[in-house]
Amino acid sequence: MTSEITLFVNPAAGRGRGAHAARPAACALRAAGFTVHTVVGADAGDALARARAAVAGGTGALIAVGGDGLAHLALQAVAGTRTPLGLVAVGTGNDLARALGLPVRDPAGAALLVADALKGARIRDIDLGLVGDRWFGTVLASGFDSRVNDRGNRMRWPTGRARYDLAMLAELAAFRPVPYRITFDGGDVREIEATLVAVGNGSSYGGGMRICPGADPADGLFDVTIVGDCSRRTLLRVFPKVYRGTHVDHPVVGVHRAAEVRIAAADVSAYADGERLGRLPLTARCVPGAVRVVGP
Repeated sequence: MTSEITLFVNPAAGRGRGAHAARPAACALRAAGFTVHTVVGADAGDALARARAAVAGGTGALIAVGGDGLAHLALQAVAGTRTPLGLVAVGTGNDLARALGLPVRDPAGAALLVADALKGARIRDIDLGLVGDRWFGTVLASGFDSRVNDRGNRMRWPTGRARYDLAMLAELAAFRPVPYRITFDGGDVREIEATLVAVGNGSSYGGGMRICPGADPADGLFDVTIVGDCSRRTLLRVFPKVYRGTHVDHPVVGVHRAAEVRIAAADVSAYADGERLGRLPLTARCVPGAVRVVGP
């Protein structure tokens, strides 16, 4: 493997942590003997074009310095190639890094781990989800959770996690279960009333909410968590358990495993890796070994 690698940086990640993390990460990689080129785009489209150019140019690895948003963008550049992806996770969520057992908010430590792993060829293939031409590494969300995202993205105040806590309270007051039509692996259409449907390649979203606690990004299958028709009171009891992954023991929650999932519902958005995909319907396909990752 070439010693020339690319640092892919989101300077705004984690309210500025991306910019602060880039320097110690680059220093650690250079001290380990790597030649580091840095990519910072003017916007998401420009950043992705630059990352893809680096991959096409034969960079030894693409190292994403940021949160799940940048990791999602990096996946679009490396999926389906032999270029490994490393993560220096300094965002607010960092769920892909958690799924891979990588350090969070420790840029120098993460970069040293990446350097050691590259030198030791500790690189493995993991699955990705694919919707149209968009890849995702963690969870595709639709329903109550995606509406919280929709509302939070429209809000200008407060900032940070408090914005989404407030959006969640507002959605709880307004939410009604959604009629879904779901198909697993091309089988019969299932018509259900549900609060949310989450398709997990990884186990968590939202900064450690283990919505699909059994998901394994190397088994060729999604874990699909369905929270059924329930009252606000039940939802308030069930939702806090998501942080421990124990919500799946509640009778209102079901888990299915499938390689392909088609989800349809009226007026519902879908988010994957925290990024908006658009409105349902959509089909998500689990692609085994779609990306190489640098790991512990």
